[in-house]
Amino acid sequence: QVRLVESGGGLVQAGDSLRVSCAASGRTLGTYAMGWFRQAPGKEREFVAAISSSGYMKYYADSVKGRFTISRDNAKNQMYLQINSLKPDDTAVYYCAARLSTSESNSYYLTEYWYEYWGQGTQVTVSS
Repeated sequence: QVRLVESGGGLVQAGDSLRVSCAASGRTLGTYAMGWFRQAPGKEREFVAAISSSGYMKYYADSVKGRFTISRDNAKNQMYLQINSLKPDDTAVYYCAARLSTSESNSYYLTEYWYEYWGQGTQVTVSS
């Protein structure tokens, strides 16, 4: 069993930067692919970014490429999402997710239903 806990969300202004974190317990993350998803008010949860278990392969939604950076530190059992140039449209609850997989390339990493473990989410609110 893997327990995921997000942190680092908050109220920020447009143009600011923010780093949200995902801490894991129960298992070491070195064999888990991980992802970030977000859900804005009144919208469905959507894919943001994913990273392979080694950290070598990274995937991004087109809407966040160039502004978001996903990373992980397996020694610390942590995953991060650096968000730069925040926009009001980035306002959402950000969730981290994980599933056991050591494949470097897997199209399922972009799909919500593939992940087995989820955190409770952290709210990011961007004011204009």
